[in-house]
Amino acid sequence: MSSTALIIGVGGQDGAYLSRLLLEKGYEVHGTSRDHEVNPFLNLERVGIKSRVAFHSLSLVDFRSVLTTMKAVNPDEVYCLAGQTSVGLSFKYPVETFESISVGTLNILECLRLLQHPAKIYHASSSESYGNTPEPATEETPFRPRSPYAVAKAAAHYAVANYREAYGLFACNGILFNHESPLRPARFVTAKIVSAALRIAGGSKEKVVLGNLKIQRDWGWAPEYVEAMWKILQQNQAEDFVIATGETHSLEEFASKVFSRLNLDWHEHVIKDAALFRPSDIEMSKGNPSRARQKLNWSAKIKFEDVIERLVSGETG
Repeated sequence: MSSTALIIGVGGQDGAYLSRLLLEKGYEVHGTSRDHEVNPFLNLERVGIKSRVAFHSLSLVDFRSVLTTMKAVNPDEVYCLAGQTSVGLSFKYPVETFESISVGTLNILECLRLLQHPAKIYHASSSESYGNTPEPATEETPFRPRSPYAVAKAAAHYAVANYREAYGLFACNGILFNHESPLRPARFVTAKIVSAALRIAGGSKEKVVLGNLKIQRDWGWAPEYVEAMWKILQQNQAEDFVIATGETHSLEEFASKVFSRLNLDWHEHVIKDAALFRPSDIEMSKGNPSRARQKLNWSAKIKFEDVIERLVSGETG
């Protein structure tokens, strides 16, 4: 008997890669979006699996919608990847961000509890909840969120932990640090830099306008990170895991490497604009993935230089 997975938020970067991975492992994969009949699911097309996924319309903030979908699919594993995903947009739309992430996650948990459903649930927690991490963050590092997005993710994270402890759900958080691929939407700064650099290399005279170039991030490769998601739900005991490379690099270094890969000098094409600085940006974000290495036998093999190479070449992994 094959296992059945329900991926809530299947149309995003992680949803597409996770769907491909689970299909390769013989899963029956179901995915949701707010309105699956109008969603083109372009990321699933790009990785060549759209026809193999069963789609459902689901609104995370509508408990009845979640309940109906859960009953219809009856999954063995639930992957909660949905909600407003942009830190920048969360400053403009804090209420929507909180509702889609925190209330949405709570609806899934409560639905499983009321149904007494045995499904294992993975929640996409976020490194953003830590705030600045001058020392590499572990699973025990306190959260100090600095954006509406991070506040929402922290609330959802603690809800998952509470349902695990109070109600016995097999509920886990994957605290993922930044992970990239060509499937990232253009609003993400890494995609913005790469796409602009490619156009400039092709003759465009545009300039890339960026905010704080001194921020440092722990960047990994998304197809590797979804494997960690799956491994988290294969454990005998539910717990939370930091998923990261353990290395940090600045946004300036990222831009420099991208343009250098195209034989361009980034200084000639990048403009820094203080208007793009976030109200409370994170200067340093770095994870300690030692628990994942020890318990999941997972570690990032594709690091900073290789991530940039794959982004510039457009390799989908």
